[in-house]
Amino acid sequence: MTADIIDGKAFAEGLRARVGAAVATLKDKHGITPGLAVVLVGEDPASQVYVRNKAKQTVEAGMESLEFRMDADTDEETLLAKVRELNADPTVNGILVQLPLPDQIDAEKVLATIDPDKDVDGFHVVNVGRLSTGSAGALVPCTPLGCLLLLQDRFGKDGLSGKKAVVVGRSNIVGKPMFNLLLQQSCTVTVAHSRTQDLPAVCREADILVAAVGRPNMIQGDWIKPGATVIDVGINRIPKEDGKTRLVGDVDTEAAKAVAGAITPVPGGVGPMTIACLLRNTVTACCRQHGVDEPAM
Repeated sequence: MTADIIDGKAFAEGLRARVGAAVATLKDKHGITPGLAVVLVGEDPASQVYVRNKAKQTVEAGMESLEFRMDADTDEETLLAKVRELNADPTVNGILVQLPLPDQIDAEKVLATIDPDKDVDGFHVVNVGRLSTGSAGALVPCTPLGCLLLLQDRFGKDGLSGKKAVVVGRSNIVGKPMFNLLLQQSCTVTVAHSRTQDLPAVCREADILVAAVGRPNMIQGDWIKPGATVIDVGINRIPKEDGKTRLVGDVDTEAAKAVAGAITPVPGGVGPMTIACLLRNTVTACCRQHGVDEPAM
């Protein structure tokens, strides 16, 4: 048996097209153009690439892209003032402050200052609370939302109900919101982590295994239940023999493919979904702020 490859790149392309169509409708019917503001402090190379990709895809979807770059020595109050300014700007529907931030800035304070209804990263405690209680109006973190959309595409709208899911990783960015999303789909969910006893045995019980630990090739092939669907969130850069590097996930993909029913590759699986879901969240936030029905995306 060889696992089906879940093509996140293709799904993300389709999602971006649906977002673009929703944006066109907002412009034509309501005269509204969604605006996404991204704030980057410092010159972290990975963050710069990510911000550049976000801006490019935002514009391609027909939205306004606003980018604010600040020096690495920017003080906390200056950044907070910028966030408050964006909160008050009616043309800005989504605000994203790129992490990580320099040491002199308290990231939690910055995230708490963003208007929850413009928090398209889904990191504000209000959105965390809305998600965990199943309340309406939650903006969901982009990576776990992307994972859920891939799973719904594979299993169907109601096909996740009753499935046994294991999430390996308990971060606020992926693990915890993924747990809540799967629970809302009526899965039976276990959150495992570095201190879980007999982690391989726990993983083997999963119909759906989500790996989000940030350790290259940690999940072995014999940890996977035959036929399970594996969502590999990990993006790890490891050295090659020629001195260059390559990207691998948290799952030993080649070994897993011989056991799993389906698996996301790295790269090309979950990664492309993150920015696509950011665009989706921005349209969602825009519609809610203007009292307009949210389009199907």
